Amino acid sequence: MIEDTLKNPTGSDRTAKLITFERRHIRPIPLDERHGTTRGLFFVWLGINMLPLTVVTGALGPTLFGLSLGWTITAVVIGNVIGGLGAALHASQGPQLGIPQMLQARGQFGYFGGSILALIALIMFLGFFASNLVVAAQSFAAVFQSDSINAGIIVCAVIALAVAIFGYDLVRKLMGVFSVVVGVLVVISIVIAASNPATFAVQSDLGFTVAGFFGMLAIGVTWQLAYAPYVSDYSRYMPKEGGSRQAFWATYLGLVIGTVLVMILGAFVGLTTTDGDAMSALGGLLGGFGPIVLFAFGIASAVMNSSNIYSGVMCSLTVFETLSSKVRIDTVKRVSMTVAYALLAMLGALLGKDDFLVIFGNFVTVLLYVLIPWSAINLVDYFILRKGHYAVDDMFRRDGGIYGRWDTIGLVSYLLGILVQFPFMVTTMYTGPLAEPLGFVDVAWIVGFAVPAVAYGLWKRSAITTAGVK
Repeated sequence: MIEDTLKNPTGSDRTAKLITFERRHIRPIPLDERHGTTRGLFFVWLGINMLPLTVVTGALGPTLFGLSLGWTITAVVIGNVIGGLGAALHASQGPQLGIPQMLQARGQFGYFGGSILALIALIMFLGFFASNLVVAAQSFAAVFQSDSINAGIIVCAVIALAVAIFGYDLVRKLMGVFSVVVGVLVVISIVIAASNPATFAVQSDLGFTVAGFFGMLAIGVTWQLAYAPYVSDYSRYMPKEGGSRQAFWATYLGLVIGTVLVMILGAFVGLTTTDGDAMSALGGLLGGFGPIVLFAFGIASAVMNSSNIYSGVMCSLTVFETLSSKVRIDTVKRVSMTVAYALLAMLGALLGKDDFLVIFGNFVTVLLYVLIPWSAINLVDYFILRKGHYAVDDMFRRDGGIYGRWDTIGLVSYLLGILVQFPFMVTTMYTGPLAEPLGFVDVAWIVGFAVPAVAYGLWKRSAITTAGVK
C-alpha cells in the first residue's frame, strides 16, 4: 500500500504507524491492508454518538412530543434497538466487498443510478455536519457565556476539516479516545441530572400520547439508519474472513449503547429546555460540573464531526467519478473535495443557526422517508438475492458491467418506496391524508420499508430467473 506514515520522534529506523494518510479513497481495500479490529470498530460507533446533537435529539421527547421522561426513554430504547439492526446489517457488507457503502448502490441501481443515491446521502451528511457545528458552537458559547456562536461554528469546522483530511485512520483513533472520555462524563451527568430537583419541576405537563410516542420511536429508528449510508466506509477495513459477523456486532452494540446513553441524558435535559437551547439547559442542570461537560462535548463534536465530512466526501467522489471518463480519483481531489465540503456545510450552519431546532426536526423526519426505501432494497439485494456475492470490479466500469448504467428495477422500486409514504407522512411541512385517521401516528417509514423490499425482491428475482440479469 502506498501510504505516508509519521515516524517516531527518536529518528530510529523503526516506523511507528501513528497516523496513516489515506490513499485508497473509494477503491477497494486489499485483503493485506485490512487492519481493522472489532474493538476499534466498536469504539468508532460508540464515540460517534457522544455528541451534543444526540443530546438535542433525546430532548425532542419532552420538547417536541410532550412525552414524560419514562415514555421518552422507552421510545428511545425501542427505536434505537430496531434501527440499529438495519445499520449493523449494512456494516456487515463492508468486510465482504471492501468498498464504501454508497458505492455499493451501483449494484442495485446501476453505475449512474447509484450516484443518485450517493447524492442523496451526500445531502444527509451535509445536514448532520452543519447541525453538529451549531450545537458544538452552542456548547462553547454556554461555557464562555458568549452571545454569538459564529466563531465557534468556524473553529469547529476547521478542526473537523483537519481531521478528515487525514482520513479513516485518524478519524478512527480519535473517536476511540473521545468515546471513553465523553462516555464517562455522560454517565456522571445523568446521575447529577437525575438528582437535581429542577429536572422534574415540569413533569406534570408531560405524559403519553400515541402519536408522540411513535414519533419519538421513529426518530430513534431514523437516527440509527442515518448511519447506514456510511457504516461500510469503516467496516471495509475489517478482514474478509469472519469480518462480517464482527462488523455486525461491533457496529450494533457501539451505535445502540452510545446513542441510548446520550439520548437518555437528552431526555433529562428536555424537561428543562425552554428557549430551544438544550446546551444551556444542560449546563444549568449540571451546575458547576456543566462547563466541563459542555467543553468536552464541544471538542468531541468538532473532532467526531470529521466522520460526516469523510463519508460525505466518499459520496462526493462516487458522484464525481461518474461525471466523466477522464476523472481520476486521487489524493488531491479527495483533499480539495474535503475542503469544499466543509466550507459548504459551515455556510449552512451559519445561515440556519437561528432556526436550528425547527430545521433539524424537519431534516430528521425527511431523512427517514428517503433513507428507508434505499435500505430495504440494499438489504434484500445483498442478503436474499445475491447472498453477498458481487462483481466489485464491474462497479467501477463506466458501462456498469453486469449492473448496467441504470437499473430500472432498483430505481422504480426506490421511487415507489418514496411515493407510498406520502399518504402517511406527518411533518410540519406536509401531513398525509391518512395521518389523521391513524391519530397522526407516523407509520410512513414502515410502509416505506415493506413496499420497496417486496417489490424489488419479487421483480429482481423474476428478472434474474427469466433474463439472466445479475
